Parts: sequence; structure tokens; C-alpha cells
Amino acid sequence: MTAFLFAYGSLVGVEPAGPCVLRDHARGWDVAMDNRETIPGYKFYVDAETGERPAVYVAFLAIRFEPGASVKGEVFAVDDEQFAALDRRERNYDRRDVSAHVDPAPAGPVWAYVGSEAGRARCAAGRAAGTATISAEYLASVPDAEPPDLPVRSLLRRDVRA
Repeated sequence: MTAFLFAYGSLVGVEPAGPCVLRDHARGWDVAMDNRETIPGYKFYVDAETGERPAVYVAFLAIRFEPGASVKGEVFAVDDEQFAALDRRERNYDRRDVSAHVDPAPAGPVWAYVGSEAGRARCAAGRAAGTATISAEYLASVPDAEPPDLPVRSLLRRDVRA
């Protein structure tokens, strides 16, 4: 049986099977990475002007369960190998079965990356410290995103080897 992924942010536009709506979920700037940490196989950001690595929390879009809300997105077919790669990439998220909330429902289970508890805690810590920010590069990759409620900064992504 084919499995599907509900995309609502930077994954939108990857081999879409079609537009859909995820019921009882909301999207917002709810997860973050700690840019002070170096994690093998992950990433960090540097200031576009100075090249320095700022001590900030970089926030990203996430979805969360919220009765009555809805999120527009796309679904696309994903195999086990693609899910394994996405699971490694989406470190601020937990993959959850959202099949019961997708309209129209494709012919197979639908998964989505929902903001993880750890990712949400990092975002909350950054907000409390006044060091949460959004990368302008990331924001540009999600043109239909909710208006940011955090500062936007020109940051360049740097990938870390595994």
C-alpha cells in the first residue's frame, strides 16, 4: 500500500499528489533548533554579513493539533527509504499518522511532521531569552507562511557532515 506525506511548509512542491486540507491542526512558528549546538549530519546557520555563527534559536514552521483549525497543504507518495531520509532531516518534528484528518483522503495512510516536544521547548526557550529568530532564506522558501511573530534575520545554512 502506498503511504503519503502531508506537506505544509518547506516540503510543499515535492512531487505533489494533490492539494488537501488537514483538519483540526494549526500551523505556526512553533519549533526551533539551538544554533549553538553542532549535531553531526544536521546544520547550523551563519550571519550572511559577518559569517559568524550567532547564538540564537532558529525557528521553523510546525503544525500542532488544534480542534476546529485547518492547514492547507499537499500530499505526495513516499516510500520507506524516503521516509527514513525525511525522519533524519526533520529533527524538530515527530512523524504522526494524520490519515483521519485529511480531506480529500488519498488511497493510503497519510503522515505529517508535527512539532516535537523538544523542538517546541527550544522555541519557547528562544522566545523567553529573546534570541529566537527566523532565517530569511527559510521564510522565502515558504511564501504562504503565516506572518512571522519573531524577528527575521539574514542567515545562511551550513550543513554538518555526519
